[in-house]
Amino acid sequence: MRIALLLLAGLLSTLVHAAPVELARFDRSVWPEQLDSPALFDVASRAEILSFARVLYDSEALSEAQLAERLNLRQVNLVTLNALRQRLWQRLWRNYDLAQQSCEQDASFCYAIDSLPDLRQQAGKFSVADDSFYAGWAQPSRRFHEYYLNEQLRKAALFTQTSSEVERFSDQERDGQALNDRLFVLSFDGGPGPATEALTDYLRRQKLGGLFFVVGKNLQARRDQTSAAALQQLYAGQCVGLQGWQYSSHAQWTGWQDSVVSSRALVQSSLPEAFVPLFRPPYGQRRADSAAFFAGQQLQVMLWDIDAQDQAGLNAEQSAQRVLSLMLLWRRGVIQFHDGQPRAQAAIDWLLQHTAQSGIGWGNCREFAETP
Repeated sequence: MRIALLLLAGLLSTLVHAAPVELARFDRSVWPEQLDSPALFDVASRAEILSFARVLYDSEALSEAQLAERLNLRQVNLVTLNALRQRLWQRLWRNYDLAQQSCEQDASFCYAIDSLPDLRQQAGKFSVADDSFYAGWAQPSRRFHEYYLNEQLRKAALFTQTSSEVERFSDQERDGQALNDRLFVLSFDGGPGPATEALTDYLRRQKLGGLFFVVGKNLQARRDQTSAAALQQLYAGQCVGLQGWQYSSHAQWTGWQDSVVSSRALVQSSLPEAFVPLFRPPYGQRRADSAAFFAGQQLQVMLWDIDAQDQAGLNAEQSAQRVLSLMLLWRRGVIQFHDGQPRAQAAIDWLLQHTAQSGIGWGNCREFAETP
């Protein structure tokens, strides 16, 4: 009977989930300007906001069946999907209002938008003329945002079966939306790995601190091979949270609480100076009723706003260009990388080079982690 139930559950999961949607990627060489001033960052930000708002607006005309087909699902949860849309509109309006403060310096993509209804109305008719200076950007951007919206809507449609970073269960969970405008925090999952030492050395040279979410068994193996002192040197100047004892979903695993408790004890004892009381759920998956447990452990669940997809088939530059496009769209947030391979360091190096004069900032990991 148990085997039959497991087979049935697997079949139902297959019927609900179907195939994933295509990953959003964007070659930013089609954008005709360098982001070498805060005003030009705002121009590019307004453009990406309007482009995404247009595809979000268009998606609202789709029927439930059309949405399911577009998202490669057998069925969709319209309640969570529509709740996500409402949150996206609120974020888009807040961000456009910030981005339009520099319109006196450069009026590109500036319209008479004074409210969320104004933004919706403008989004419904937004287009770029064929003879525009930005014409070469328009279609690639629309395609990128269609794929990115599909990613987000699919997660929302599946949220009741498969939790993710697209929604919070409680105030005990955090993302980067409370950060100031133009401020970003780097985070890294799944370590320590072969590339962690080079990455932390690089960040220290750049005077940057990242949030490193370590896997307990990886950390224990590194400690056994080296020493606690070597671990402390490895993460000097960085912030270290936990990701459980192994990189597995903490939503269905019966031992998830032991995983959190044991990994916390190891991180806190091995890295007392670097430890921060944050838990990053692998794949963003956790239980809906876990808030009381994490509160009892004095831990906050740390989600993310921008995913680099550096383990999903994108090379370093593709990953960096995806991240930069989403930085322009969301204007703040926690960026998720993985430190198991050199790709993250190369992507961050590209980002730093292309945003050096854009007026953005990189948040202090300790200050961010200790902010309630």
